[in-house]
Amino acid sequence: MLHRNATLTAPSARNGPSVAAPERVPHRCLIKLKAIQHTLKRAERRAADFLLAHPDEVAELGVVEFAARAGCSEATAVRLARKLGYEGFPEMRRDFAEFEPLPTYRDIAPGDAPEAIARKVFANSIQALTDTLEALDRAAYQRAVEALCAAPRLAFFGLGNAGVVARETYHKFLRLGVPCFTAEDPDLQLIIINTQLERGDALMAISYTGESAPLIAAVRQARARRITVLGLTNFPRSTLARLADVVLLTAVFQEHVNGEIGSKRLAQLAVLESLYVNYLVRAGDRFRRRLARVNQALGAHKLRTPFPENLKATTSP
Repeated sequence: MLHRNATLTAPSARNGPSVAAPERVPHRCLIKLKAIQHTLKRAERRAADFLLAHPDEVAELGVVEFAARAGCSEATAVRLARKLGYEGFPEMRRDFAEFEPLPTYRDIAPGDAPEAIARKVFANSIQALTDTLEALDRAAYQRAVEALCAAPRLAFFGLGNAGVVARETYHKFLRLGVPCFTAEDPDLQLIIINTQLERGDALMAISYTGESAPLIAAVRQARARRITVLGLTNFPRSTLARLADVVLLTAVFQEHVNGEIGSKRLAQLAVLESLYVNYLVRAGDRFRRRLARVNQALGAHKLRTPFPENLKATTSP
């Protein structure tokens, strides 16, 4: 769950923010604002600051009053509402009026018991998955499924921890016998794009920030070769999101004590796992028989099978 009192706090505006004001902001609005806040123009930022500082008043204000209080134009207020995923200002106003605050988990403290820390980490991960599911654009997701199913060859690229996610997905599709590639080394990524992939193939580019320079370079070359680029990122206005043919968004904004949060990788894995299952469902019996054969073969490396009653299972051994 987004730590409202730590990651996105209400500004000390001249209007006098209410106590713990961000906790009164609808959750979907808050995570969307977190995703786009660094791209807002000055007037839009003033509107966002007022929204954060005075969420209890938003439901009571018309667009004219809101603009006057926030120090922006009416057009800016409407534009911000649309950037936050609403059809317009009235829909945003209704969302604030109907909002019921969710219970929040505070930051992990040095004095927390081990079990308390475990509960907070698990709760954050669950919230990240829930938020990501809600943030997925259905039309974009459908296009992603269709692009993967139509592509003769697939590639899965990421760097660092995202490379681990890419490799996990690559392994899944490889088990089906799908021609596919992966690489974490930026040079190898460019080699694959220019020697193994062709027009009509699909490349899944994975980056939490969407601003990883080597990955963006690979995406640009893939686009030049008419390879379909699917982007998985957390930020809708990132460079990756702008370049990709299809954009899938995670919604993970927790902060971790060491600056790295596992929940962002969990969300990426869940999105890619769901795409894989969609592919498998549409692939037909031939691919499912391949998967069963591969899993049975890999069983030779197991001392015993935990599922002796189902030796032809299509799950991993």
